[in-house]
Amino acid sequence: MVYVRQEKLPNLRQYKYSGVDHSLLSRYVLKPFYTKVVIKCFPMSMAPNLITLTGFSFVIVNMLTLLWYNPTLDQDCPPWVYASWALGLFLYQTFDAVDGTQARRTHQSGPLGELFDHGVDALNTSLECLLFAASQNLGMGWKTVATLFASLLTFYVQTWDEYHTKTLTLGIISGPVEGILILITVYAFTAVKGGGSFWQQSMLRTVGVPKYEFIPNYIYELPFNEWYMVQGSVVLILNTIQSSVNVIKARRAKGDKSRYALVGLIPFAITWTLIPAYLYLNPDILHNHLVPFVFFCGLINAYSVGQIITAHLVKLDFPYYNVLILPLAYGVFDSLGPFLQQNFGFGWPSALGDGGYQVAYMFMMLGAGIGVYGSFVVDVIVTICDYLDIWCLSIKHPWNEEEETKKVKKTS
Repeated sequence: MVYVRQEKLPNLRQYKYSGVDHSLLSRYVLKPFYTKVVIKCFPMSMAPNLITLTGFSFVIVNMLTLLWYNPTLDQDCPPWVYASWALGLFLYQTFDAVDGTQARRTHQSGPLGELFDHGVDALNTSLECLLFAASQNLGMGWKTVATLFASLLTFYVQTWDEYHTKTLTLGIISGPVEGILILITVYAFTAVKGGGSFWQQSMLRTVGVPKYEFIPNYIYELPFNEWYMVQGSVVLILNTIQSSVNVIKARRAKGDKSRYALVGLIPFAITWTLIPAYLYLNPDILHNHLVPFVFFCGLINAYSVGQIITAHLVKLDFPYYNVLILPLAYGVFDSLGPFLQQNFGFGWPSALGDGGYQVAYMFMMLGAGIGVYGSFVVDVIVTICDYLDIWCLSIKHPWNEEEETKKVKKTS
């Protein structure tokens, strides 16, 4: 499949990165640390995308320890495992932030860097949901699904915002900065407390808040992990509203109708109508095979946002179609028939049943997701590299200041 037509490739040369970061923590603490300390650890010969990929490898190691020590997401791990998650995520954030500085100092900035960076971030989002669920002992259930929904929606909305405003906007509190630092703190504190079971306790009772009569009992008994989800829901709503306002303003400034931009949220809404429906109709997947299904959901989201970023870079229409929802839609249709028969007296028989074939189908969806997203990544990267005459993970044309100065003098 061709994702970028040849006639659209000249738009790549018009690319210019635009980003706004309102985070005070980023401005006064993290950026000075990245630009004055960390960047000196990387040689000028190292490609920015290789830095990004190296940072992602730390998250992969974290996932491997998760699958070994806590594949069911509800068991306490050795304290060093949580500490390694904190360190791995910190290194990922650091490498992910430094790649831009490396691109500027090696004069390798370009559209491929933004696409590569967003693609890795999209994959990391779903993986961190599993790591967070394991750190809280959420287990395989609706709490983990809710965490995944909030994280993927935040990333999708931010990418949708960037497509329409042409600027990556990070608020005073954002996921890539404060959100990741909160997760690092949670992992580190879990290591100190000896396991995720600590977060199952009532937060108000644990911190010493008296049981006043005006506090409902269910609120007083709410554990740490559910308070975290409440806080995440509030931040999610605020970020979604802010991104919607940004898009509406940008559309109106250009004289376009804002409602057409809001239609871009429909693909995510359709996907997240199908996902909980599939899990509700297949409780065995929800409670026993949720981890591979989360991988599949992460690939659906990564494919969607990858298409959006590609459309942003080469000035294509907004992509509303995601082929990966088709096998998911069939899974819902197949499981809906027996459900209707059992509860309403009409329906159709399932071709997959509710046993091993259903599990096999879920793994088939995961395989399809890997194949489709993998082909998308390879095709787009190869197309961009060929057109711009660059390499993805190494520097094909190192910057030479003397030669570039001579070129400028000849053209002037």
